[in-house]
Amino acid sequence: MNNWILATRPWSLPASFVPALIAFAYAFWSVKSGITYPGGMGWHEPLSSWSVPSWLLGIFAVCGAVIFQIAGNLISDYYDFNHGVDRAGTFGSSRMLVNGVFTPRQILNFGLTALAIGIFIGMLTFLFAGPHILWIGSLGVIGTYFYYILKYHALGDLCIFIIFGILVPLGVTYSMMSTLDWHIVAVTAPIGLLIVNILHANNTRDIRDDGKASITTQAMLLGLKCSKYKYVVYTILAYAGILACCILGILPWTCVAVVLTAPIAVRNTKCMFSAHSTDHPEAIKSLDSMTAQLVIAFGLIQILAIAASTITHTP
Repeated sequence: MNNWILATRPWSLPASFVPALIAFAYAFWSVKSGITYPGGMGWHEPLSSWSVPSWLLGIFAVCGAVIFQIAGNLISDYYDFNHGVDRAGTFGSSRMLVNGVFTPRQILNFGLTALAIGIFIGMLTFLFAGPHILWIGSLGVIGTYFYYILKYHALGDLCIFIIFGILVPLGVTYSMMSTLDWHIVAVTAPIGLLIVNILHANNTRDIRDDGKASITTQAMLLGLKCSKYKYVVYTILAYAGILACCILGILPWTCVAVVLTAPIAVRNTKCMFSAHSTDHPEAIKSLDSMTAQLVIAFGLIQILAIAASTITHTP
């Protein structure tokens, strides 16, 4: 059982549940502060006559997002192994296929099963929340299954940002508020950029090995020097994005507390700039997990800041 859990790459799951929980917290705050009114935008005609609490639909959506990521991890591992991207001597992946713990067919079946469970949860949410879940979920399914193709053609970063920075939070807030609240895109874009940096750190480390597998990532197109700058720019934009949302009133001012994570960001930036050659990527072999730590810390503070403002808010 432990190997089956490791195959899902549980250490990567903050990429889905952190933006989902930010959206969950934001839904309560935005309604209480008057930024968004339930049912005030979009088309909302649930097919079910049963009444389900908005917070429960939000939990459905959060769980669905995590399960979709698990499916994506497994399916990506299957195709990466089959295309020679994951092999002996490379970094990344769950290593379950590279080490022969499971067969490729077992991993693919596991991934397809998780995808089916995610679709089932999405359909339940659709019944109780409304039709916009269909296109949000459909784009999520397409991105989940075909992510490996996009990654091989330097579009993986964009795909990850769209899924985790836009679709996941948009689905959570719509499930809870019966409205397409586009403010959420600004609210979760900062964490989305940091999540993209997880992938970018991984791809920068793997420039040499990915080149041998005949695929093309954005890091390969940029080269090592520009990849370092991209990592820094995305990190700075994440903090600037939170400040902008606070100034515009889209987020409460308590969210500026994310600056407390700046030492982690500085540590990660120093690590990225310690890489001097794509032939010796060992210096940044753990930068993806270090960036994931920043995502957790940054996201947790943002969630707590929104929750604190919601509790103390007086209309």
